[in-house]
Amino acid sequence: MGKIKVKQVRSSIKRPQNQKRTLEALGLRKIGQVVEHDTTPNILGMINKVKHLVSTEEA
Repeated sequence: MGKIKVKQVRSSIKRPQNQKRTLEALGLRKIGQVVEHDTTPNILGMINKVKHLVSTEEA
């Protein structure tokens, strides 16, 4: 399993509740915050749901 860095680049204001909860579940609370996760199917699916709000990078 590799690692992936996820950075929030857009706001969650005026987004559906499920997208806000997905960002929170990823550990993202504000723009510019970076978190690191293992590349599991669960995490990749969550990132795919909010791909328009985050940027990713292999760690």
